[in-house]
Amino acid sequence: MDCGGGTGAPRRPWVVAVADATGTVGEVLSPRPPGPSGRGRTAPFVIGSVLAAIGLLLAVFGVFAALLGESVTGYALGALVGVGIGLALRAWGRPGSPENRRGEPTRREALVALLAAWALVPAVGALPYLGAGVLGPLDAYFEAMSGFTTTGATMITDFTVVGPVLFMWRAFTQWVGGIGIIVLFVGLFPQLAIAGRQLFFAEAPGPTEERLTPRLRHTAFALLGVYGALTAACAIAYDLAGMSTYDAVAHALTTMSAGGFSPHGRSFEVFAPAIMWVAVVFMLFAGSNFALLYRGLAGRTWTILRDIELRSYLAVAAVVTVAVALVLSFDGYPLADAWRHGAFQTLSILTSTGYASADFGGWSERSQALLLLVAFVGGSAGSAAGGVKVARWVILVQHTSREVRRTMHPRAVLPVRMGGRVVPEDVQRSVAAFITLYLSLFALSTVALVLLGEDFTTAFSAAIACLGNIGPGLAAVGPMENFAGLHPAAKAVLTFAMYAGRLEVVTVFALLTRAWWRRARYDRGFRG
Repeated sequence: MDCGGGTGAPRRPWVVAVADATGTVGEVLSPRPPGPSGRGRTAPFVIGSVLAAIGLLLAVFGVFAALLGESVTGYALGALVGVGIGLALRAWGRPGSPENRRGEPTRREALVALLAAWALVPAVGALPYLGAGVLGPLDAYFEAMSGFTTTGATMITDFTVVGPVLFMWRAFTQWVGGIGIIVLFVGLFPQLAIAGRQLFFAEAPGPTEERLTPRLRHTAFALLGVYGALTAACAIAYDLAGMSTYDAVAHALTTMSAGGFSPHGRSFEVFAPAIMWVAVVFMLFAGSNFALLYRGLAGRTWTILRDIELRSYLAVAAVVTVAVALVLSFDGYPLADAWRHGAFQTLSILTSTGYASADFGGWSERSQALLLLVAFVGGSAGSAAGGVKVARWVILVQHTSREVRRTMHPRAVLPVRMGGRVVPEDVQRSVAAFITLYLSLFALSTVALVLLGEDFTTAFSAAIACLGNIGPGLAAVGPMENFAGLHPAAKAVLTFAMYAGRLEVVTVFALLTRAWWRRARYDRGFRG
């Protein structure tokens, strides 16, 4: 007997007691077990686990703050709130049962967990800024959201009043967000791996879904291994190039996460050229597909050489670097400086890192236009970078080329290929939907900022800087400026843009669909 109506092994029927509208109790057959299956309880368990972990991390940073004489109020409050609410949600929720596939979350549960975690974690992470008296509530939430989404836009106006522990917390939020909150904790907590691929791949950036190993938790560990190894290598390289140990660690955390937060108000302008070149190399890694890097490190270098997205990513970086360097040299920069700033700022904006080697807000409009161009490109799928992602642009170009050729050969079978593999039609549709929603949200954010009183250059650049998780914009939000002077409503708009950009836009827009809010139907086994 197959109560589920599907194929394969029949599901076991369960006898359950139900009451009709008159209160009469009867028995029916249902494919669901009578006890709790974990379905509907995964979201609170995941959210609780993440909040509890963030609370414990805040407690650790609070200890260091106490040792260095900084305010511990925000860390203590964050630890209490995170651990308290987190443990309560874990106790109420259930991770599911590995023996029972019904314990896996539905797509709706996975999205609830993802959307709620990315909204609540910055709220807890903002408490150290509040406790230190550095920022107010809205600005602190903006700063924390900017950190966890690896945007790098800041509300801090005076960097001299911020202590080293708070700066390190600020950098660490970007490192956590760079690999992904859910990906990180799937690797660290075995129970979360039971939640299955919905949680893991709902957060993964880009149009592709890759498992490096058969087991999901091993895949998370593999990505964490590459991410952690590159971060350590980056810190060592910075230290050898002349950075202090503190700066090397802080900047390594924000380089490999493509975040861009720096303890210095002038960003990389205060460092020597050799340090800038180290940043260029590791920003290039940060914008590359970590799964591809893992395969390369595992000895399969041919996969790197054949990857069309990586080749396209490197081509865009090279072409725009040359163009910016030439424009800077025409504008009077010495040739060596032109190449250094051209490479640095191109990679910084392309990978959405957002560092500044100079105040490019004062460069010519030709240079700024080139940087704005790559702001709409982004890094590779499966990287720490933000933006649209190179893979989507490759698919869109191939799709457009096919439609142009179809005008001459309307009946021809012209599959879209990427790296020798046919791209399924549903992936093409999802890419088109993503880019449509992405550009629509960008346009709406720009218009909203203009209506709130910002000039067009500020509004335009701030919208793409936050939606693309890049950080600095132009004019009032330039690389050596901050976002503190914006209208409170404009800050709220940009906070939402950062949130939507990190969650790949479509996930957030799912909340606006009728299907999301439609009441779930009763199981067939319970019908009268």
